[in-house]
Amino acid sequence: MAGIPAPTGSGDSAEDAFETSLPDYAARNRAHWNAASARYQAEQGRQLRDSGGLAWGVWQIPEAELRILGDVAGRTTLELGCGAAQWSIGLARVGAVAIGVDLSEEQLKAAWVASREAGVTVRLLHASGEAVPLPDACVDIVFSDWGAFRFADPDLVVPEAARLLRPGGLLAFSTATPLLDLCWADDAVSPGDRLLRDYFGLGRLDFATTIEFQRTTGDWIRLFRRHGLAIEDLIELRPPEGATTTYWEPEAYDWARRWPAEQIWRVRREGA
Repeated sequence: MAGIPAPTGSGDSAEDAFETSLPDYAARNRAHWNAASARYQAEQGRQLRDSGGLAWGVWQIPEAELRILGDVAGRTTLELGCGAAQWSIGLARVGAVAIGVDLSEEQLKAAWVASREAGVTVRLLHASGEAVPLPDACVDIVFSDWGAFRFADPDLVVPEAARLLRPGGLLAFSTATPLLDLCWADDAVSPGDRLLRDYFGLGRLDFATTIEFQRTTGDWIRLFRRHGLAIEDLIELRPPEGATTTYWEPEAYDWARRWPAEQIWRVRREGA
């Protein structure tokens, strides 16, 4: 992989450039995903495999339909919060030079196994999306599907993505909409039709097992612009008629048909 030196480390299933000193939210999320990895892959793996890895969000809307990333052949892609790397495996199959980053050792073990079963090469890094052990301006596409931009601090992940992108490079990621977080009670199995949180001041969300992050739409825009990222699109996803998912209860489908539950930001590094 020209221009990208391999970090040193002792991991034999992923390049290990991991700092043991983590902020509280990162340590908690890492512990959650280590504990939940096997169950998650058992419950969600089939849906992810059925889409070939190349589909977005809870409802797995195909990349071929949304065309978020475009032609990736010969391009270096970096997935922040890759989990078992289903996306990166799919991109490697269509010619990308794929790199996946995750904080969870167990998720990376699953990624290592899956990539070898698929017969493709995905470079795996054990690191936080807030501090990736790669040089400046070394990738063409940074992306995430409910990954680091949900489970790490956007104030740290966005500038890190900007640092890693070559001029003209693409940043694209899916996450929850602010509206979903405003309407989903902590103890509920699906969102409701009442606002339960304040919109202004959205930030860190402490849940029972994870700590997640949200921003208002204006805050996202200002964060992108502060780090030299030009906004190309904000796609509010709507599940297709009759769509099913292994992630949420069926009641969430009716909600997501009425109001946007997921969004994809598509922004580009200036200076091409």
